[in-house]
Amino acid sequence: EEAQARLATAFEQSHEAIVITAIDGTIEYANPAFERTTGYSAYEAIGRNIDAFNTGENSRRLSREIRATLEGGGVWAGHITNRKKDGTPYEEEVTVSPVRDDTGNIINYVTVKRDVTQQMALEMQLLRVQKLESIGQLAAGIAHEINTPTQYVGDNTRFLQQSFDDLLGLIGHYHALLEAAKRNQVTDEMIAEVQQACDNTEIDYLVEEIPAAIQESLGGIERVIEIIRAIKEFSHPGVKKKKPVNINKEIQTTITVARNEWKYVAEMKIDLDESLPMVPCLPGEFNQMILNIIVNAAQAIADKIGGTPGGRGTIAISTRQHGNWTEIRISDTGTGMSEEIRARAFDPFFTTKEVGKGTGQGLAMAHSVVVDRHGGTITFDTQTGVGTTFIIRLPLEPQTIDATEA
Repeated sequence: EEAQARLATAFEQSHEAIVITAIDGTIEYANPAFERTTGYSAYEAIGRNIDAFNTGENSRRLSREIRATLEGGGVWAGHITNRKKDGTPYEEEVTVSPVRDDTGNIINYVTVKRDVTQQMALEMQLLRVQKLESIGQLAAGIAHEINTPTQYVGDNTRFLQQSFDDLLGLIGHYHALLEAAKRNQVTDEMIAEVQQACDNTEIDYLVEEIPAAIQESLGGIERVIEIIRAIKEFSHPGVKKKKPVNINKEIQTTITVARNEWKYVAEMKIDLDESLPMVPCLPGEFNQMILNIIVNAAQAIADKIGGTPGGRGTIAISTRQHGNWTEIRISDTGTGMSEEIRARAFDPFFTTKEVGKGTGQGLAMAHSVVVDRHGGTITFDTQTGVGTTFIIRLPLEPQTIDATEA
């Protein structure tokens, strides 16, 4: 009796909402935290089906998913966007577990719900801070990337302007010669003037160089357009829900945006599986995660090669499909990680970089984006002095993957 009383007290005083249901989903118990979280009283909840209190988006799909997992004897865990009694939306982490009797038969289900609205808001704020930090870090590099093609576009445009003026003068001489020919008044002096104008204009040189200048300018303009398009696609403003994404394209975009970070220290090797299906994800956050790892890789290589003349490393990025998962590998030939760093790699605010080169949020945010926001995994293999490989796995169909496989 004392043990039961103690358990009941723990349920009553728990900060997490706890709901016990019959196997058909009818609520038999709801603790005070459930009332505080949802706005519904226990009196309103008991006797009703728990699905009636899942009023957020995709609630029907989630109910089917949860029921299928429980009927298979598994434990369902996931993130739900729900609504309180007054209609206020909130975010919650939910775990639903079967309760078995002495013979192993399921007699109840227990649901534990934790309101993570403030935590999610804080994570989003940290993501924005991280993105602003990255933008600040990349700004000079992007400016340099745009400046180089615009510079030779400007030089070529000035050359074309001067060439056009020279050709206009030559055309003027030819026009005068044509008018004289119509009147049968062509003189040796006029012919000599045209010849001299041709020599001064260097017509053969212009015929060879003008097409090359135009082609080079068009190439520069295309390069600027590519960079601007990459910056625009990199951010994906306003995307709050997962959508099917071509992650190969997103990776290419991020490589373009970060080019100035790696091009001086590393060769980029890309091996992307073109048959890869669309992956449900948040593209802006996915790009931010890839960017953080690429920048870290470039910095690790720079630390390793130091000031070695002509020294360069390698960054290799590949994508593959493994069953219901998409796997992304990002490898570098940098310094690798020591035992101490490995244990703290994903800790918030932990950094080995000097002041002004990082806040320690890059890998922590990468972990949050992959694990918390996408239900995936992120691990790494590393060897001191040899390099590091990050392995990111994202589910292709989150609703079909059970807890055991995850």
